[in-house]
This record gives sequence, structure tokens and C-alpha cells, in this order.
Amino acid sequence: MKTSILIHPSELSRKWIDRMADGGVSTLGIHPEGGGSAIASLGSLLQRVKSCEFCGLADYALARGLRIEYEFHAWGYLVDRALFDTHPEYFRMNESGERTPSLNFCPSSAEAIGIAARGAAQLVGELYGSSDNYFFWSDDARGGICHCPLCRDLSPADQQLTVLNAMIREMKKVNPKARLAYLAYYDTLELPSKVTPEDGIFLEYAPIDKWHVREGRLTDEAIRGAEREIEVREDLIRYFGKDGSRVLEYWLDNSLFSKWKKPPVKFNGPCESVGDEIREYRELGYEDISTFGCFLGDDYEELYGEPDIGAFLEAIKNT
Repeated sequence: MKTSILIHPSELSRKWIDRMADGGVSTLGIHPEGGGSAIASLGSLLQRVKSCEFCGLADYALARGLRIEYEFHAWGYLVDRALFDTHPEYFRMNESGERTPSLNFCPSSAEAIGIAARGAAQLVGELYGSSDNYFFWSDDARGGICHCPLCRDLSPADQQLTVLNAMIREMKKVNPKARLAYLAYYDTLELPSKVTPEDGIFLEYAPIDKWHVREGRLTDEAIRGAEREIEVREDLIRYFGKDGSRVLEYWLDNSLFSKWKKPPVKFNGPCESVGDEIREYRELGYEDISTFGCFLGDDYEELYGEPDIGAFLEAIKNT
């Protein structure tokens, strides 16, 4: 079974690499922070991957038999927000009919899509040691779609897929084996209806609203989202296919449990249902079982000692 744990770039260490390799995890995921920090954190990652320290750790991970993959919210980075001053038409229109540089860009702008697609192709060559799987997600928020006259009839899923299709075409010019994830998350849980995925697009399903509800964040949006996640997860894999399909869970995500603020809270291990949930995903056909594992780095160990991820490692061995 393919399995991944995603950690922040600053948390990468030989200890984490050995923990994954010895525990039977197949992929080391590098995930710079999302939310409002996504643009800056991706820029920092792209500088970090050029350092001898990072490349040495990546080489060590590869030598230990791990794949390396990078997963991040990229759209705000790929289309520079500074372009709004001279080209507001590149950016999305909000529900009030105003162009805004806040979140993503306009999928009906050929110029904006071209910039994003060429930028995605450039990223392929910058991610040291990466596998052929790429994860260049849209911005990390609900409601970031475009409502311009050309986009308003496209669902969030169709808008995302329009951009991803353009990206994968350019990426394949750099790496013919490139594959690009469609992230089913928040607004993009619905199936696309007007745009079809091109060769190389695969499914990544990230049920975050389930965890908002589990953590007691009982907003109407989270409750509706959690219900929808359960309803569509089988439809998603049927639509996109099983090949390369991935679920991205939060069993080890101490950043979520810490409400994305440091110092981190003490992590008490994954939920008791982790084994049952993994079996359920496998029965549905998901090939790759992944989880965030952020906020469990050296600073965490200084406070609480080594994090307890044994139940997760045991679950992936037994399912």
C-alpha cells in the first residue's frame, strides 16, 4: 500500500526520514504552510530546496527508499498579485462584480492561465528529488472562484480543472511523465460537469470539514461540508479513476489540532478509528493513503518528547 506523511520543510530531519522509512511509509511529503502564509511559505521552500542542507536530507530520504513529493497551495504564487495594478482582468471577479487579487485568478483569462501553466512547468524543474506526481493546489479558502460573465456558469470544480488541464499540458513539456492532482477540498468536492480531465490528472481527496466537526468547530459550513465529503468520495473515485487516487487525511496533523498556531499542543496519537478508516478507503479503491503530520518537529520534541505515531504505522501495516 502506498502511504505518505506530509511535514513542513522546517521539520525535515534524519529522524523524521528514519521514522517514516522504518515505519513502512513509502513517501515523504513536503508541505509549506497554507492559509494566508501560502505565497510566502512557497517562496521560502523554493529557496530552501537549493540549499546543501536540504538536498543532503532529500538524498538521504531517497537512499532510504522514500519517494519525495511536494504539496502546496500554489495559485496565488504562480500569478503574481502585483499584476493586479496593470492587469486586473487576470484576476477573479467576486460576487459583487468587482475584480480582486484576493484568492486565485480568472480561469477565463488566457493570459492568466498561460502565466500559471508556464510557472507550473518551471516548478517541475525546481522541486529537488521530486517524484512524477505534482500537487499545485488552488488557494486555501472557501469561495475563491471567479464570478465574471465567462466563468459564472462554471462550477468551482470546472474552474479548477480548466486551470489544471492547462498546467499539465505545459508540465509534460518538461517532464513527459508528469501527473497533477485534482484536489477535492472545500468547494471542489462536486464533480466537474463541463470540463473533463486531461491525461495525467489524478484525484486527491482531502476531507478537512470532517475534522473541523471532530474538533468541535460546528459552523454550518463545516457541518454541510462534512456531510458532503461522505456523499461524494465514492463518486469522485469513480469519475477520476482509481489510478493514483489519493486520500489526504489529518490523523497526524498537529497543526490542525493546534489551530495552526505555535507553540503546538501535545499530540495524543491518531484517533482510535484510524485503522477502520484506512480499510474503508482501501475498499473504496483509494490507492494512496496520506496524512498531514505537521507541527511534530524538533520544537515539538523539545516540549513533549517524540510524537506518538505508532498507531498510524501499525494501521498501515495491518490494512
